[in-house]
Amino acid sequence: MKEFKGYRKGIDLGGWLSQCDYSKDRLENFIRSEDIRKIASWGADHVRIPIDFNILEDGNGGYSDTGFGYVSGAVDECRKNGLNIIIDLHKTAGFSFDKGEQESGFFDSEELQERFYKLWEEIARRFASDPEHIAFELLNEVTDKAFSPKWNRIAKVCIGRIRKIAPVTPILVGSYWNNSVSAVADLDAPYDENIVYNFHCYDPLEFTHQHAAWVDPEQFDVSRDITYEESGATPEYFEELFKPAIEKAKANDTVLYCGEYGVIDLATPEDTLKWYKAINSVFEKYGIGRSAWCYKEMDFGLSDARLDGIRDELLRYL
Repeated sequence: MKEFKGYRKGIDLGGWLSQCDYSKDRLENFIRSEDIRKIASWGADHVRIPIDFNILEDGNGGYSDTGFGYVSGAVDECRKNGLNIIIDLHKTAGFSFDKGEQESGFFDSEELQERFYKLWEEIARRFASDPEHIAFELLNEVTDKAFSPKWNRIAKVCIGRIRKIAPVTPILVGSYWNNSVSAVADLDAPYDENIVYNFHCYDPLEFTHQHAAWVDPEQFDVSRDITYEESGATPEYFEELFKPAIEKAKANDTVLYCGEYGVIDLATPEDTLKWYKAINSVFEKYGIGRSAWCYKEMDFGLSDARLDGIRDELLRYL
């Protein structure tokens, strides 16, 4: 399977330019230069930066130099510290993985899709000059399986428009069920040789999201404490889970990458370490690059004090 060079071990900067209150204090201070230096000291080779569309748009049909300035500043700081960057559009006008955002209509609206294409053209214009160190992720976590045919079409159109500006920049494309690894098989064949099949992994959800208030109880029972041993999340479990996606990537000579994975802060640190160790063994076996969710807070923070006792060992398994 193809290797995603420069993107073997990453950290997500969740909660900074996305899933936040958009206050000036948040945007200017949640992630600082010392955080980027710390991530580099952890042995990471890249960061994934989730960004909402309203950070980059100015609300008047144009683009925000201030918003793009946050991204440019992060890129500069990352490059100083030897880190590559994935620019992830975490929310677009008309769609968010979080139904609480009340963004809807994207998959049926040509107007919203055109807005999406134009935003990506603008991102490409600003960041296409460094394809060895900057990658693009089209959209975070398409939800419903019913969106899949439309999403495959939209992604193809968008990539074609990006390619006129950024001909070789790596572009990440995920599938439905919130980038489920099981849904990779339904992605179209890659547009070109610089496409990356992207998935997220929080399996089994009953363990990684135990007591998470945002999980629909009709879909998953996360109402109880569950230990790592009870979860069944062995290396063999992950190998079987990833098998169809690995086969799909091999068949299409395409990179396979995990853009999010992690364990909620309500699991014990010791069980969190065991889960990371198990999933890491499969990532390493198949050369799958990945980015852990997430650096700070957001219910999964790797820099949070609760992990101080096991962090040195945990960093070996990111």
